[in-house]
Amino acid sequence: MFHPRRTLRALLLPLTAGLALTALPAQTAQAASTLTNAGFEADGTGAAAPSGWSEYGTTSASFAESGGHGGSYRLTHWASAAYKVETYQYLSGLTNGNYKLTAWVRSGGGQKSAYIALKNCGGAEQRTDLPVSAGGWLRIVVPVNVTNNQCTVSVNSDANAGNWINVDDLTFTSGTTGLSIKGADISSLPKSEAKGGVYKTASGTTGDPVTILKNAGMNYARLKVWVNPADGYNNKARVLATAKRVKAAGQKLLVDFHYSDIWADPGAQSKPSAWAGHSYSQLRTDVYNHTYDVLNALKAQGTTADMVQVGNEINGGMLWNEGSTANWGQLAGLLNSGYDAVKAVNSSTPVALHLAKGGDLTGTRWWFDSAVSNGVRFDAIGLSFYGYWHGTLADFQTTLDDAAARYGKPVFVAETAYPFRLDTKDSHENIIDLSSELVSGYPATAAGQLAWMNSVASIVEAVPNGRGLGVFYWEATWTAVDGNGWDPTDAASGNGWENQALFGYDDRALSSMAWFSHR
Repeated sequence: MFHPRRTLRALLLPLTAGLALTALPAQTAQAASTLTNAGFEADGTGAAAPSGWSEYGTTSASFAESGGHGGSYRLTHWASAAYKVETYQYLSGLTNGNYKLTAWVRSGGGQKSAYIALKNCGGAEQRTDLPVSAGGWLRIVVPVNVTNNQCTVSVNSDANAGNWINVDDLTFTSGTTGLSIKGADISSLPKSEAKGGVYKTASGTTGDPVTILKNAGMNYARLKVWVNPADGYNNKARVLATAKRVKAAGQKLLVDFHYSDIWADPGAQSKPSAWAGHSYSQLRTDVYNHTYDVLNALKAQGTTADMVQVGNEINGGMLWNEGSTANWGQLAGLLNSGYDAVKAVNSSTPVALHLAKGGDLTGTRWWFDSAVSNGVRFDAIGLSFYGYWHGTLADFQTTLDDAAARYGKPVFVAETAYPFRLDTKDSHENIIDLSSELVSGYPATAAGQLAWMNSVASIVEAVPNGRGLGVFYWEATWTAVDGNGWDPTDAASGNGWENQALFGYDDRALSSMAWFSHR
């Protein structure tokens, strides 16, 4: 079982809710940047606080018990009644500078709050919430800038009866972390606005959605490109116009080439109609010319792309059948044509390759091993990770970490999302509309949406060696607007995604936009 057992300590000490806070006990300074008993192995289980650690609040709810991430024991917070407890350790004699705390954690969820903090370090307290992960350990980090030669490591729970967390194998080391990308795909925006879509601030003032998102902390926009779509949106001209708005807001730009007239994903990679019947050799030229044409036009108007995806969710390849993974030599040629076009426009623009199924370690390895062995050139790896489809958060962390280490490339989440409600606003059934489809511990509320995004961001932030770039939300502005549906050939098609936008059914910015302020 992954929930904590009721230990001898829990049996002997009273389990009280809302225990009055008492004066802090005396704290013994530790050696500079060294945590004592960081793996909770010194004492095993017992009634006393783990060696080197102090407790505050409902102290009976904080104890070491069997079942560590590494070694035999772990720190657990749990009680049979509501509780509030802090387990902490004071570090002194630190050399001022940047540090990060790394910890392996699990949580059953349901708490009012559960987080690890670095405080009393000379600046603002830094926190990382514990993701809900009952079935697998997750690594999280908390970065801090120490300016007063000391810092307190603090594990906190404000929990309901029966809620639990596990923490183990903490390290406090020099270094820094943080996300350089806190972005969103806003490809739906031009058509939405043309069809009457309205966007408001949280207080209800109508405004420019790009500005609203920027003010929430969004620093990167992702725009898809179709070749000749039936509705005239998501083509070169529309991307150029939206890119001006993005850059005017001070944001960076990721251009996502689908190499199709319609959606390209693991289940569909149809060639544009203008390229139908072209030979493989001509398709390589088509990819180069199309990529160069769009990117060079962006550069000419002063909105040079800051990153480019050559292909979208290309698990099975692209431009089927010529570019499928059944013929890796040809697929490699098409991908390298796109890469060469990007570099011809601007040699410093990084090229990303993007797969779906971010929790699929075996599939991701197979694909990128094949790409490398066939000489495919790329600078970054993007993965889609939808928790209701692509495995657990632990699966995702394993895949993301492995990709970064195995290929020596920075990694990012190219797409993720979560519903803030389940009912539909238009005539189209929502893609996720049942409580049984949700990720356990993450309700379909704005708070649940925020918790999901913070959890995903925390996993990317924790990728070793600073290789976690950040996260793109999909699709922030795709609200329910008549005529702005899934099918570009059908002016009446519905959306099916409005319950996963970052604007509510009243058109107001949701509180979940706060994830953009993640470090």
